[in-house]
Amino acid sequence: MEDRITEQDSPYDNLQQMSVHDILTGINREDARVHEAVRATIPVMEQLVERIAERMRRGGRMFYIGAGTSGRLGVTDASELPPTYGVPFDRVIGLIAGGDGALRRAVEHAEDDTEGAWRDMAPYRPTADDTLIGIAASGTTPYVIGGLRTARRHGLLTASVTCNPASPAAAEAEYALEAVVGPEFVTGSTRMKAGTAQKLMLNMLSTAVMIRLGRVEGNRMVNMQLTNDKLVARGTRMVAEASGLTEAEARQLLLRRGSVKQALEEIEKQRKDG
Repeated sequence: MEDRITEQDSPYDNLQQMSVHDILTGINREDARVHEAVRATIPVMEQLVERIAERMRRGGRMFYIGAGTSGRLGVTDASELPPTYGVPFDRVIGLIAGGDGALRRAVEHAEDDTEGAWRDMAPYRPTADDTLIGIAASGTTPYVIGGLRTARRHGLLTASVTCNPASPAAAEAEYALEAVVGPEFVTGSTRMKAGTAQKLMLNMLSTAVMIRLGRVEGNRMVNMQLTNDKLVARGTRMVAEASGLTEAEARQLLLRRGSVKQALEEIEKQRKDG
């Protein structure tokens, strides 16, 4: 592996002597580098999205694995997809080294367990139609490396999301998304630029997959779950704008049908029936 750029010394020093203005300006200047690093992953990500969508159409699932910040980002992305796009909760699964307790408090040495990820996946009975995305800023996390290696041996589609070039995690994956963002403002604090880059890549990846699976129409989240008043109001506006119904009529239809998509399908059927 090449030098671990994520661990290199920050280009800034004596941070404790900086003014707050200079601290914030420096962090913002470094964050501006993330965009181009993520852009460089698009050619590989494009191929990966098509392959994931193809497998998910056959009933396959997508798993995220990671430790620390990387694991939390994967769990967050997975947990947001069902309410946003209406996919069942067991179609995209986020796993973090150390279990759900590690979402709030670090679990000592959990990330060092090479067998841990596959053991955590075992209750879900992974199959060759599934996809495993290993997330690790350094690309050296044993939990992720071991999970990718075992998953690939079992025929799963595998991909890595890292911020170092030519990492061990990338070597275990069929598709390597490498956003090389450079040293962190605080040396080694990969929750910063690396974490931002990983969040952007997961946003892009999962959103593109959901769109390819038909979970968006036009630019609307027509399959979103109506889990709170804000989403009911948003869905009501969508139905009203698309149908010409009053807001009261649109809301009533939406709540009866359960989703924007089903409400619009009923309107379309009524129009066809005359």
